[in-house]
Amino acid sequence: MHVAETSAAKTGGRVFIDRQSPDAYHALTATAEAVKNTAAEAGLDRILVELINIRVSQLNACAYCLSLHTRRALRAGETTQRLGVLAAWRDTALFTPRERAALALSEATTRPADVGAQDAAYAEARAALSDDEISAVIWVAITMNAFNRVSVMSKHPVRRDPAVPPQE
Repeated sequence: MHVAETSAAKTGGRVFIDRQSPDAYHALTATAEAVKNTAAEAGLDRILVELINIRVSQLNACAYCLSLHTRRALRAGETTQRLGVLAAWRDTALFTPRERAALALSEATTRPADVGAQDAAYAEARAALSDDEISAVIWVAITMNAFNRVSVMSKHPVRRDPAVPPQE
């Protein structure tokens, strides 16, 4: 049996495409590093970037990325309250106009077939974000969408965080 077949058998038939095609995955991680720099140069703080990453991951139902970026958001100083209501961000006043514009644009990037939502999100972004910020938000969302697809299609497992005590 081929090594890849053995590893796929252990993961319920899924191939961890990041490991199977490392050159392609390294290109994606290099893109992510460039996007991280673009976001920082545009003035997007780490919390806003993580909110975008989490919202995109919610829309794509990527458990692995949700776990990873929730931890990163908390380390960056995000609150559990805002993380808890992020899926319903439109129904709360906890997010600034700038954050709301970035979240709407991220959702439109994730669901590009909804042209009406895309146009509305872009108009909202135009009112609250600079051209550099708009570009950075879109790039962050594009990159997160790509990582979501890698993890979803590979079925990357979410392991219990050893720093968090188990629930009874």
